[in-house]
Amino acid sequence: MRHKILKISALLLLIQLAGCANLGVQPWERDLLAKDEMALDSEGNDLGLDDHIYFSKEGTSGGRAFAGGGCGCN
Repeated sequence: MRHKILKISALLLLIQLAGCANLGVQPWERDLLAKDEMALDSEGNDLGLDDHIYFSKEGTSGGRAFAGGGCGCN
């Protein structure tokens, strides 16, 4: 009985180790991930709306990468 449990646990360990063999992105898969629709910010309308809201609140232009400020009372 003990040998059977040992064989089963060794088999389960090998299966678990084999599951980690395919981590990461292969070089031939990177072209698919570089497409515009795969980007986290692929929704252009949402980004435009977010920029408009940020501009209205902060009184700045751009807002994502530039520092600036204002009262927003325009």
